[in-house]
Amino acid sequence: MTFTVGFDLDMTLIDSRPGVAKAIDRVGAEFELALDGEEFSNRLGPPLALLLAEAGAPEALIPALVTRYRELYPSIVPHVPALPGAEAAMAAVRERGGRVLVVTGKHQPLAQLHLDELGWDVHHLAGDLWSAGKAEVLRTYGASIFVGDHAGDMVGARTAEVFAVGVTTGPCDAEELRDAGADVILGDLTEFPDWLTARAS
Repeated sequence: MTFTVGFDLDMTLIDSRPGVAKAIDRVGAEFELALDGEEFSNRLGPPLALLLAEAGAPEALIPALVTRYRELYPSIVPHVPALPGAEAAMAAVRERGGRVLVVTGKHQPLAQLHLDELGWDVHHLAGDLWSAGKAEVLRTYGASIFVGDHAGDMVGARTAEVFAVGVTTGPCDAEELRDAGADVILGDLTEFPDWLTARAS
């Protein structure tokens, strides 16, 4: 039976912080709001609307802010790199006959732009999903492992009853990931191929 490994996108597979910071700074300037793009980008994981609310954006303006951000976003995609080990981690899954699933809180059309830009062909992409909301897709596609950088990713994995792999490349440290249910914690995805080999042996 083919096995499936799910990966989060932002700060698990790609480093979107610099691009997100630029887009948020521009949105803030256009709407005359005190939005700090760098601080904002250091909290990536939750849905954009939630992050905007936490940053103090007026509730009534959030739909317009989200719309404008999504209009600007394609221009930053070419400047967002893969994180170290991302391609090798996905290759390690495929080399063992597995399928790669990407499950992300990012708006799905924007997530697809990143996959296209980096030339990544995955079995399935599911966007606009956060925390426990990721569980249904993980179950549907038969994932046995989910890899993410945020406590919300660990909650999604635990809800789906799949093995939770935390990486400390995002806003959550090892303790936060462990407290949220991580079964194992890696420094980054460069450690994933060896871990997967050891797990399969």
